[in-house]
Amino acid sequence: MPKAIVYNMAGKQVGEIDLNEAIFGIEPNETAVHAVVKNHLANCRQGTQSTLTRAEVSGGGRKPWKQKGTGRARQGSTRAPQWTHGGIVFAPKPRDYSYSLNKKLKRLALKSALSAKAAAGELLVVDNLNLSEIKTKEMKTFLSVLGAGKAVVITPEVRENVVKSARNIPGVVTTTAKILSVYDIVNAKQLIVDQAALTVIEEVFA
Repeated sequence: MPKAIVYNMAGKQVGEIDLNEAIFGIEPNETAVHAVVKNHLANCRQGTQSTLTRAEVSGGGRKPWKQKGTGRARQGSTRAPQWTHGGIVFAPKPRDYSYSLNKKLKRLALKSALSAKAAAGELLVVDNLNLSEIKTKEMKTFLSVLGAGKAVVITPEVRENVVKSARNIPGVVTTTAKILSVYDIVNAKQLIVDQAALTVIEEVFA
């Protein structure tokens, strides 16, 4: 059964905890993780790019010269793609890049990402992850004593002091146990999980 070390807010080890094997001990499925990360990035795309085709650029209504007899190539419009200020061939137009994946695949990808972090020793459990006030300096000190850099901080519910203290620290993302993102987990170096949030994760995703 996979295990994780439990720390306090001072960065001291205070114990060890067993992790749910169904969530943190499976063989990671790289194909599922790749599919979900790709889906996340596709869904983030705005798809608002737009350029003009030859039918949409202004001008070009008159044939620039007669069809035959000039020695030059025949041309029907000065707004054909080969002309300066002409239209764009296969011009990109606004479109929706988002698509959906089935729930089982997303659940497998999440378990795979969590299991990979646990196996690599990059899952750090904190007995009571909270701050008495909104203070970025305190949050940075806490992360540094844990040796955490690019990290995802997971709490059981929204804790305003933690969220606001971490939001200006580059590379640090805060989230709650019920809305974990595979992309955030894969993108982070460490997962810092409140012990109560760990219980919620095991209840929701087991």
